[in-house]
Amino acid sequence: MRSIRGLDALNLPNLITMARILLVPVVIWLLLAASDSSGQLADVLGPELLRWLATAAFVLSIATDGVDGAIARRRGLITNLGKILDPIADKALLGGLLIVLSILGQVPWWVTILILVRELGITVYRLIVAKRRVLAASGGGKLKTVFQSIAIGMFISPIADYWIGFRVLENVVLYVALALTLWSGFSYVLAEARLVRENRSQK
Repeated sequence: MRSIRGLDALNLPNLITMARILLVPVVIWLLLAASDSSGQLADVLGPELLRWLATAAFVLSIATDGVDGAIARRRGLITNLGKILDPIADKALLGGLLIVLSILGQVPWWVTILILVRELGITVYRLIVAKRRVLAASGGGKLKTVFQSIAIGMFISPIADYWIGFRVLENVVLYVALALTLWSGFSYVLAEARLVRENRSQK
């Protein structure tokens, strides 16, 4: 594994991650356009098609997360920049969509707020300690991202318009994602507190 600085950090995996960040406003715009019944785009394409397009763009964005990581590991291109950008890309996409879904009344605001507080708190802490060391995503952190992605993808898609039971499934996955989000955040805090105590005891 090697750490690359400067222009060398703009390797293929990191460029893919940056592209994922640029997809965030596209997905949000499609979702909002689908919900604006008076909008011209909704008149032309229809809300249902716009929802499917938003879902497709979201799935594409999520899929690139695994692609950039696989390329980075296979080619030895794991960098500190990548470790920082990757969770930021995830949080920008998932957090932005949660806010939009709450505005649209599909996801309760208290769920969105709890998830955002956890995500922003850990991200800010990552940036604070970045000069000393980089916190890579933990197994629990990756699992909650998977469930958040599945839940948001389900809420974005128009499947519930065809099958009412899908709405129940959406909420079950959402609350599992919330539980995993809070649990992984608590685990981060405990691990960091333990590390601080160990460092102090060694001085």
